[in-house]
Amino acid sequence: MNIPSLFRSIRLSAPRSSPTPPIRTFSSTSIYLAKALPPRPKPPPESEIEESYVKGSGPGGQKINKTNSAVQLKHMPTGIVVKSQATRSRDQNRKHARELLAQRIDELQNGDQSRSAIVGRLKEKKAASASKKSRRKYKKLGEEKAAAAVEGEAQPEAISDLFTEKGPATDEADSSEVTQPPDTSGKLA
Repeated sequence: MNIPSLFRSIRLSAPRSSPTPPIRTFSSTSIYLAKALPPRPKPPPESEIEESYVKGSGPGGQKINKTNSAVQLKHMPTGIVVKSQATRSRDQNRKHARELLAQRIDELQNGDQSRSAIVGRLKEKKAASASKKSRRKYKKLGEEKAAAAVEGEAQPEAISDLFTEKGPATDEADSSEVTQPPDTSGKLA
């Protein structure tokens, strides 16, 4: 790694009449050390493509069933067929279909080294990292709650009485008085 490529010098010029020298600041530039993605695949030449326009299907009502805006391409040497009806515009669908065809040919020729395979692996790695981060976060929260619960058990007795069935402690004389229901047997005492 070349050290000059790590730092970029920015020179702030001071007026020439100033007695102080110009100020230099350094800022680091981010260097992406990972392997760069391969370039996007180029569509095959027009002589290898058979193009046809077909009616669309799916949502869109009656209009999509009546117009031939969907584009179907067949790559003659490999036999790969792609269809695009991403938009209502035939020109945009032609462009999209050619991109899809180039991607499928790249997958066929390069396999695991194709651009789409590399992008897929990067997305899986990113999702796994996010999932791991989330699990770590909630595990830490669970541990903090468990620690708080353990600390909560060692509270003073007065506070813990508030959460028992008896409620707060009262005078014993008040709690010992029990009233009896009136005697309805007819005998007078």
